[in-house]
Amino acid sequence: MQSLPISLVVITHNEAANIARCLDSVPFVAEKVVIDSGSTDDTVAIARARGARVVDQAWLGFGPQRNFASTQAAHDWILVLDADEFLEPPLIEELQQRLPGLMASDAAAGILRRSTWYMGAPMRWYRPMVGEKLARLYHRGRARWTDARVHESLRFDGQAETFRAPFHHLHNPTLPHKQLKVLRYAELKCRDWHARGRPPRVWMAPLVYLAAFLKDWLLRLAILDGWRGFIVSHVAASYAMYKRLRYYEMHRNPESIEQARDVLLRHGLDR
Repeated sequence: MQSLPISLVVITHNEAANIARCLDSVPFVAEKVVIDSGSTDDTVAIARARGARVVDQAWLGFGPQRNFASTQAAHDWILVLDADEFLEPPLIEELQQRLPGLMASDAAAGILRRSTWYMGAPMRWYRPMVGEKLARLYHRGRARWTDARVHESLRFDGQAETFRAPFHHLHNPTLPHKQLKVLRYAELKCRDWHARGRPPRVWMAPLVYLAAFLKDWLLRLAILDGWRGFIVSHVAASYAMYKRLRYYEMHRNPESIEQARDVLLRHGLDR
């Protein structure tokens, strides 16, 4: 398979269960780069065995870590995947056909569609997990990730081309995995709010829960995915509410910021 002058970039931390599948699913790139933030499992060894160049970088937050990763690529065009994501033949074929034209143009980015597996099977109706559009291909001179600690996004000027075939995302293996991630993501988001001096507005928490649940369950069609749809709507709404509660606690008891940092560090949830 002829390689294209593109760098695949993956940021990792203890992704031994996923990294081989992710790297092996992208056979057409000239370079594979893994930016690892202190994995204690076999992530680094597996990545190197799969032909990836591994760069050690202490965790900077999602946005800054991705921007650092862009500087480590050998090529201007970059494909970004998370370790629990992978390509399949229909998208591989489409990318091989269309990427040369995209790269020869003045476009800044490519938009990929993501299909998510949840509780062991693909979601069929819930819109954020069926054909979600994400900017994952970009020219590093025309695009940059936001500096958010979590929920970063790619910002770019210029045109973007959308690809039809989806790539796949294996969602958190279990609800305990998800809840641990919720704790980490919520803490990072609250630190961003705290740095910006955002008012806590804890009175909004119950309303935020209700609005978020109904938005996902009804408007985003989670109701059509049965009990999995109910669960994913509840988890998302609980996360939205918990962030407000935790942020209120930061204001009410500033000592809780370092106390939470310590306990999350002990459990490997802050780095």
